[in-house]
Amino acid sequence: MGDSNPQSVPPAAPTTTATSTPATSSANVSPPRKKLYKKKSIAWENFIELKGPDGKSLGRARCRWCEKECGCSSVNGTTSMLKHIARCAKYPYNEDKKQKLLSFKSVGHLQDSDCHSSSLSNWKFDQELCRQALTKMIIVDELPFKFVEREGFKNFVSVLQPRFQLLSRSTVATDCLNLYKNEKVKLKNVLKNCVQRISLTTDLWTSLQNISYMCLTGHFIDKDWKLQKRILNFCVVTSHKGEVIGHAIESCLLEWGLENVCTITVDNASNNDTAVAYLKKKYGKKNGGILGGEFMHMRCCAHILNLIVKDGLSDVHDSIARIRGAVKYIRSSPARAEIFKKCVEQERIKSKRSLCLDVPTRWNSTYLMLDTALKFQKAFERLEEQDLTFKWELKEGIPGEEDWNNARVFTQFLETFYETSNRMSGSLYVTSNSYFEEICTIENTISDWSKSLDPYLSSMAIRMKLKFDKYWGDIDKVNLMVVIAVVLDPRCKLEYVNFCYSMVYQPIKVEALCKRVKETLDRLFDQYKLFDSSLGVSPTQVGQSSGEMEVDKPDSEVQVPKKNLKQCFLKHRQEKEGGVLKSEVDKYLEESVENDDSSFDILVWWKMNCKKYPTLAMVAREVLSIPVSTVASECAFSTGGRVLDQFRSSLTPKVVECLICAQDWLRASPIPIDVEETLEELEELESGIF
Repeated sequence: MGDSNPQSVPPAAPTTTATSTPATSSANVSPPRKKLYKKKSIAWENFIELKGPDGKSLGRARCRWCEKECGCSSVNGTTSMLKHIARCAKYPYNEDKKQKLLSFKSVGHLQDSDCHSSSLSNWKFDQELCRQALTKMIIVDELPFKFVEREGFKNFVSVLQPRFQLLSRSTVATDCLNLYKNEKVKLKNVLKNCVQRISLTTDLWTSLQNISYMCLTGHFIDKDWKLQKRILNFCVVTSHKGEVIGHAIESCLLEWGLENVCTITVDNASNNDTAVAYLKKKYGKKNGGILGGEFMHMRCCAHILNLIVKDGLSDVHDSIARIRGAVKYIRSSPARAEIFKKCVEQERIKSKRSLCLDVPTRWNSTYLMLDTALKFQKAFERLEEQDLTFKWELKEGIPGEEDWNNARVFTQFLETFYETSNRMSGSLYVTSNSYFEEICTIENTISDWSKSLDPYLSSMAIRMKLKFDKYWGDIDKVNLMVVIAVVLDPRCKLEYVNFCYSMVYQPIKVEALCKRVKETLDRLFDQYKLFDSSLGVSPTQVGQSSGEMEVDKPDSEVQVPKKNLKQCFLKHRQEKEGGVLKSEVDKYLEESVENDDSSFDILVWWKMNCKKYPTLAMVAREVLSIPVSTVASECAFSTGGRVLDQFRSSLTPKVVECLICAQDWLRASPIPIDVEETLEELEELESGIF
């Protein structure tokens, strides 16, 4: 600039240069020629120079926006004009810092993908908030760090908000790590103040880098009776040995300061048996373990179902292979897909589903492949007539009528398993209370189909029954936590357990099991009363079967006569009821069961009745949070595969853990945090990290 510029001026609006032309004199008189110089200052794009009748400058200029005049003589220069533009109220590129703008802000959480509601709120540009939002976007949407340096993103930001200062990839990476540390501090304080035990799921995964990762996920029900799931660690393990896994889980629990472990859900590998046995020694005998860790080991139902179905697949393996080859042939090229599409149109098949290829090691994908292929059976048969290469390229052979019949029987049989697997793999709702019912349903289904006249179906069911009995057939080896979860479901209780088992086992054996379940529930109840101080409830509060919480009073307010009368009344009740005062467990079991309808929410029921059964509610709060599958941990491996793809395989394990854990925490529903109680501790922890 030719003139001095004491303060920055926002970009000027595109206008024509304000250079006036001297008025033309009469034709007979020619004014002396004077060289005209172009105004170079940016101020002239927003001001019009004022001139007299003779065309000479008056030393003043008028603002194009507010029409205020400023000096522009050789003495003033353009300084006054530049100062005016910086504070001009009508200049469109200026923002009144005292005046906030209105904007529509989306209402909802990060996991609500179809959130359309919004609210009107005040808004003003904040570089730091925009930077935090960008960091969350990088983590949640699994974007690479170099995304912020790409041309498209830079152009988008320049149009959306030119004042946003762009960041480098290293700065974004640092922001992601800092966000992970902050969110970890918050979650650690929540778990520290959590009064109930936590249930765990864990599994192993090998990445593209050939590095073994262990995912450890925590499950618990918060104070508002909302089921919560958080990935605690996604860390490297040196091997898949049971001792190494056990030590790795112990290290993670020590890092989080967790000692109260309820159960650990793992798959059926032998190394997991060793790992859980090690953790039982460490945590089972402590106050945090339930009944000495007797029921700490939970086997993943999804893996057991997978083993059961795999044994049934062997009888129809050849038929499945031929149908898989036919589907693979069509999906191998667009030309073949187009020919098959014409066959579908000629057969007038109106299904909108498309053929999908299965993963042979996952039976549920095989079920989906067969279920879809059966809808296009006639199209496959027409393709055989019209496409000669279809027959030549299939090494397994073309699927015939027998193969389609086998597939039809197989899919009908597996539909029950598929639906059960989907229901038991959920992590956003309670599954422990329905585990028992699902097992009984599968057992009855297998028993019925084993008596079928269809040889394929009966043979398949018999093979599955052998595998089923290996894991679930002996009721004496069943983890009683899943049965107690059914008892703590007000729609079922102990009567439902008796009813379901009576359909399969002898009455004497069922009676013995129900007695053992009742005794175990009583032991749990007594333990929760005994260790009530570790659960954050006073002994007086726990002993209140009526749910009324007593408040300690000063000695001056204690009325001895009332206290003696109450003791006499309790003694009178005991004598009247046969010398034994009924516990919460007995009262709960004696009440009638609740009606089962689609709107019933078991967590809402216990929230409404926790004052009526205070100690039993604490038992239900932990038992109902037990996951019956490791799918919650396995889902993290899909995220890990996207984070560590072939283009970003150089990320360090610590960065991988940061991205996967932070994404899970940001997407999860917010946990209620008492800010007033944890603010000082958060500040101390943050000062130690950064």
